Amino acid sequence: MLTSQELQSLKNRFGIIGNDASLNYALTVALQVANTDLTVLIQGESGVGKEVFSQIIHSQSARKHNLFIAINCGAIPEGTIDSELFGHEKGAFTSATESRKGYFETVNGGTIFLDEIGEMPLGTQARLLRVLEAGEYIRVGSSKVQKTDVRVIAATNKDLLQLVNAGRFREDLYYRLSTVPIRVVALRERKNDIPLLFRKFCVDFADKYKTTPIQLTDDAKIILTQYRWPGNIRELKNVAEQMSVLSENKMIGTEEFKYFLPQQQETMPMLSDRVNRQSGGNDFANEREILYKLFFDMKKDVNDLKKMFFEIAQNPSLATNYSETYHANEKGYMPFGNEMNPNSNSIIISNAEHQKIESVHPVEENLNLAEHEKDYILKALKKHRNRRRDAAMELGISERTLYRKIKEYDLED
Repeated sequence: MLTSQELQSLKNRFGIIGNDASLNYALTVALQVANTDLTVLIQGESGVGKEVFSQIIHSQSARKHNLFIAINCGAIPEGTIDSELFGHEKGAFTSATESRKGYFETVNGGTIFLDEIGEMPLGTQARLLRVLEAGEYIRVGSSKVQKTDVRVIAATNKDLLQLVNAGRFREDLYYRLSTVPIRVVALRERKNDIPLLFRKFCVDFADKYKTTPIQLTDDAKIILTQYRWPGNIRELKNVAEQMSVLSENKMIGTEEFKYFLPQQQETMPMLSDRVNRQSGGNDFANEREILYKLFFDMKKDVNDLKKMFFEIAQNPSLATNYSETYHANEKGYMPFGNEMNPNSNSIIISNAEHQKIESVHPVEENLNLAEHEKDYILKALKKHRNRRRDAAMELGISERTLYRKIKEYDLED
């Protein structure tokens, strides 16, 4: 096991910020496997820094003085990837005017990092498997078997087992690649490292652009750590750079911080988790959150009214019991709470003078969604005494969406 001094030295060398246990474990595994020739599969979301781990492995291996090359398999067209990796002979295809060496030939004795390995075509996967198992390959358009001594480090942001089950990735290649798997956790899983990274980026960009480093208020720091950062370190760095360049005020508050976050990701994790539990894991679009909740509640109310009506229709004697909870007017009976809003979902029962139902007339509904939405917002604000964060939680939407709706419906105090 590496000492804390050794780990910190490695982090300083490669510019790695953070002290999360999962990050330290991944670094430890990378160093332990570096001096072997085992194939390594680095797994993690886009933007977590998988290529840095491949560089660490190469720099600490016996191949460190030989070539290292990083290749994005998803960036090379399917028709040319075989030629890029394994080379081709003159005349092998229309544009092959001369022979060309592939990466497995030019990097012989070194390390090849195959990023986004899940994007590699099936035909190329078969060629790669041959290299991993026997160290052999054949140039495109040739029949001569050539040898190579290259260490392969692969990386993916996809679940390769799912691709295997879907027939898009070879099972034998998967197990050959994942001799030693290294998982690089997402930024949202190492929350304590987020402020450290953000501060480092802000200082670097302030130095680069000759400005004063930006700082966050306490409320903005909460958003910084609660935001999910789907783009991980890459996204965090981009946001820090935007703030460093565009913010005139170097003390960033909540609203200004939210301005720099992508609109589609504005819902905070606390709200997202709550909505996910209600919806089976699917996120609501911001504009639909309150409407969906409204529809569900309306449906429940209508079902309750239908149940009451059918019970009375089947047993007219029940009308006496129900009448005790209803307010009589000159046209019949209307449920309490709706007399001030005749457009609400109501059922008017004609005069039950002989405790007998003569007819039932549905009141025309108000189908204006904006009116219902406005009403729900007012009720939530009243319930929580204008505490907007609590009201937003009750409505199942983000604070930002609630602020926008308050302005839209002119509900400011």
